[in-house]
Amino acid sequence: MKMELVFIPSPGIGHLRSTVELAKRLISNDYRLSITVIIIPYPSSSGDVNDGETTYIATLMTASQDRLIYEAISVENQLTADPEPPQVYIEKQKPQVRDVVARIFDSTRVDSRRLAGFVVDMFCSSMIDVANEFGVPCYMVYTSNATFLGISFHLQQMYDENKYDVSELEDSVNELEFPCLTRSYPVKCLPHFFTSKDWLPFFLAQARCFRKMKGILVNTVAELEPQALKMFNNGDNLPQAYPVGPVLHVENSSDDDEKQSEILRWLDEQPPKSVVFLCFGSMGGFNEEQTREIAIALDRSGYRFLWSLRRASPNFLTERPGDYTNVEEVLPEGFLDRTMDRGKIIGWAPQVAVLEKPAIGGFVTHCGWNSMLESLWFGVPMVTWPLYAEQKINAFEMVEELGLAVEIRKYFRGDLLAGEMEIATAEDIERAIRRVMEQDSEVRNRVKEMAEKCHVALMDGGSSQVALQTFIQDVTENVV
Repeated sequence: MKMELVFIPSPGIGHLRSTVELAKRLISNDYRLSITVIIIPYPSSSGDVNDGETTYIATLMTASQDRLIYEAISVENQLTADPEPPQVYIEKQKPQVRDVVARIFDSTRVDSRRLAGFVVDMFCSSMIDVANEFGVPCYMVYTSNATFLGISFHLQQMYDENKYDVSELEDSVNELEFPCLTRSYPVKCLPHFFTSKDWLPFFLAQARCFRKMKGILVNTVAELEPQALKMFNNGDNLPQAYPVGPVLHVENSSDDDEKQSEILRWLDEQPPKSVVFLCFGSMGGFNEEQTREIAIALDRSGYRFLWSLRRASPNFLTERPGDYTNVEEVLPEGFLDRTMDRGKIIGWAPQVAVLEKPAIGGFVTHCGWNSMLESLWFGVPMVTWPLYAEQKINAFEMVEELGLAVEIRKYFRGDLLAGEMEIATAEDIERAIRRVMEQDSEVRNRVKEMAEKCHVALMDGGSSQVALQTFIQDVTENVV
């Protein structure tokens, strides 16, 4: 029997790419399976649209084949000055998604396949309503880790059953116990959206919706998060979790950008494990004071470096960081001259291509989950510098729970979502860089071991491959 799944990724190239990678893996595992990916573009007024994303979507539209099809819906221009919340925007696309699915699975068509279910992104969970209309199960792709997912479920359960509100914790409460962690979690490390009265209701509602899913495909590896995954096997009325990661887009594109090529050539000329790479994701930017502290740390450390430097966005929620127009104005006097032979400052970085280079010995990261998985995949130890979203949880897990990273500082006050961020001193940054660049350290050896486990997980018989096949079996049983 031929079966078809409908994939609905969130707008944005990061979510779309990982969804496409997962779809490709699924159809290569079972010849009976076909997938239609419904692409919801960003609203035209959004500052997050970029040429790379537009090109990628155009490439996908011409790459449709018999068993992997891409359908892009069109959206009306958003003329309001203030963009609507993402969840509201996704809600508005339900009629169009419904129409696309109805057209594809028109029972009068000769080539009609059997609709087996929906697979929706974590930020498109409201699309479960459309799946219910078609009478099929809805699964979810969770692009973060099992630990954060477990914490979200636990906080939602504590709130609904005991009215325990983490945004109102008393000063005497210093730590919380979560079943997805082996050690107590410091209240100081809770992300802003859990301690904020404005954000917490959204995440509690999201967790309630997640519980309705038939199963959750988590971008993690069983060997990486054993404690967190136990939580989903204890009969706690949670959906089944399928650890199918790492789901990464690690293929180097044939990019002719001369600037990128020059960066990669420079890395090829450096000794193995000699360069520290600093890169903070699409939303990670720093003000002038913080920029100078980083520069002082790099100057004093003496290590080679590749630094993706972006200026802080004036409005984090509506505008991405940009490049400094004149970096000399924000750097310590003489910095560029002193470090000319051992360092490079760049704007946007081809992160995967950089991490793949043998010259990279350490990675200073904002702790986005994709970035952390990429670092582990290439065996590069990390320095954690959480800036927003769930990144404080990711940092705690990597440093305290798993010993796969070193920290700049144990507790970071502030969050870019809250509009303020504590300044990390040059002394703290330099200390962390020296630790991560240390050869044959325990952290470096642990990362090397985990890199091997991540690669094995995707091979035949590996844990992630088995989880993927278990998911396919579950889908099949629902159709029969």
